[in-house]
Amino acid sequence: MVCEVKENYELKRHTSFKIGGCAKRAFFPTGVEEFTNLLTELDNPVILGNCSNVLISSQGIDGDVILTTKMNAFEVVNNTITAQCGVKVPMLAREAENRCLSGFEFMIGFPGSIGGAVYMNASAHSQAVSDTFKLCRAFDTETKKVVELNKDEMHFGYRKSILQEGRYILLDAKFELIPASAEEITAVMQRNLEFRKDRQPSLSTPNAGSIFRNPANDSAGRLLEKAGVKGLKQGGAQVWLGHANFIVNMENATSTDVSMLMNKMYNEVKDKYTIKLEPEVKFIGIKSKEEDELWDTMLNKK
Repeated sequence: MVCEVKENYELKRHTSFKIGGCAKRAFFPTGVEEFTNLLTELDNPVILGNCSNVLISSQGIDGDVILTTKMNAFEVVNNTITAQCGVKVPMLAREAENRCLSGFEFMIGFPGSIGGAVYMNASAHSQAVSDTFKLCRAFDTETKKVVELNKDEMHFGYRKSILQEGRYILLDAKFELIPASAEEITAVMQRNLEFRKDRQPSLSTPNAGSIFRNPANDSAGRLLEKAGVKGLKQGGAQVWLGHANFIVNMENATSTDVSMLMNKMYNEVKDKYTIKLEPEVKFIGIKSKEEDELWDTMLNKK
């Protein structure tokens, strides 16, 4: 089966920020074999999942992009769930609930996919991906082979995994959950949804989740709120009025709008508290000179 490919493909239709230019070519594999073939054949492609914590350049991506959105197969055997990297985590959380399996309750309000969740060791409400993770299959970009990585080999930490180092690309992952009553699981999920409803923009409002990571023993949201950034605007982007660590796309915001607003937020906290916040959102694509300078500052490269 030939993998679907589209040329000059507009990416903002896929991003939760609703921001992003075109990719020269976008590939849509439907399974692990198609995905690994692409990773073998293409020269350094950009891999995108549900695009929920990324800022795609408004100038686009100068190269090939692989979108894993059609890699949505999963299998449940007893209390073990194996899922391809493109599976959306809220759907998998509901599947676990239906099977009376606990461990995915925290994922119910996440907009991302398994690939992104494992990549960043997603966590919330005292649960994390690493709690239930058993092993994964990944593509080794150095040897061009498929390898298995166990939990120890993943080097999980707060919002971290070995996948961020660039050598390995997740294909699918296996999780071992804990049997529990449906009522208990549903109650936890409902509490988590209510918590997100009060403290985060709805998924219908274009945003990319938390903008900055929490520094050690503190909260980025608390620091940003104290710094007075709520409601700050730049072009079509605005710091959400409900929580200072979110940016919403109010009116056709560009990647430059968001980058400039992030920089303002970063500088307010740095100037007031001498704390350099670390971006949780990742910029992908062609950077203008201005964007390059803004991100170099926020990533402490200058």
